[in-house]
Amino acid sequence: MDTTVANTGTEGKTWGGGNQPLKSSYGKMMMWFFIVSDALTFSGFLAAYGFSRFKFIGSWPIADEVFTHVPFFHGNYPMIYVAFMTFVLIMSSVTMVLAVDAGHHMKKTKVTWYMFLTIIGGLIFVGSQAWEWGTFIKGEYGAVQTNGGNILQFGKYETVDGNAVFKRVAVSDIAIDAHGERVEHERKNGLWFVDESALPAYTVDEVYNGLKANSDVLVRTQIINDEGEKTVLSREESLNQIKNNGKLVVQGANLQVNEYGTSLFADFFFFITGFHGFHVFSGVVINIIIFFNVILGTYERRGSYEMVEKVGLYWHFVDLVWVFVFTFFYLV
Repeated sequence: MDTTVANTGTEGKTWGGGNQPLKSSYGKMMMWFFIVSDALTFSGFLAAYGFSRFKFIGSWPIADEVFTHVPFFHGNYPMIYVAFMTFVLIMSSVTMVLAVDAGHHMKKTKVTWYMFLTIIGGLIFVGSQAWEWGTFIKGEYGAVQTNGGNILQFGKYETVDGNAVFKRVAVSDIAIDAHGERVEHERKNGLWFVDESALPAYTVDEVYNGLKANSDVLVRTQIINDEGEKTVLSREESLNQIKNNGKLVVQGANLQVNEYGTSLFADFFFFITGFHGFHVFSGVVINIIIFFNVILGTYERRGSYEMVEKVGLYWHFVDLVWVFVFTFFYLV
């Protein structure tokens, strides 16, 4: 019996946590366990992206040429809107810190306002990401996919500050009607169980006719040269590639084709940014719930704003993950 008492005392000293292991409540501990496991998940996704990009480093899309759009403005603004999104999300993390600090001092009004600002920041980010997805899917210039799956873009050289700069040209600006009949599959033709996707806006023949008619337009491949730029073909090579190797006119990006380059880039972009966007959206929903509980005085009656702190841990994690996603997809 004495031995049992002694062992119990030893266990108590070794654990010493009671219902607050490591001087933290179980709620915080479980949030940390979730964050660590989720961090490993994101690490696996980003590692896969890194290995794939390294494997196709010579043909990977250049971020400065893909993410160039700003809402309500026409023109080329590389990375500007993505930088704005990042700034908004980081500032929402700052307001969350202020909300947690106000909660420690039991200042309900300040917690309410800072939580409100955090929610607004999250909504702006989610909305911006949805707009970016829509722009990425729709595309702007279009391209031609070859039989081998490579992407051929169009453009012409213009003089800017004394230097020749390759400027993209939209497929819609050069395509000429080939006077060919294009019939979409219908059931009355006899193939009842065969589905066909929507026909592209232009055919390869129409693009080829337009390329012939515009002598200053050249084709640019997805292959990156030693200068870090995509390879521009000569006039003769441009015509030859479209005529003999063109397969499909591509506009925008989806899980099958991508006008910006290899389709693998679009696959990773949709999956990883979508997964992160789901986390941000979930965080906004949870923040809204906590926000209304703050207004109702739930945590004031409990005498603790620990719930705000636990949600804050999740929100900081989401912000930190975006820093890595932003670095991998947009900066590197």
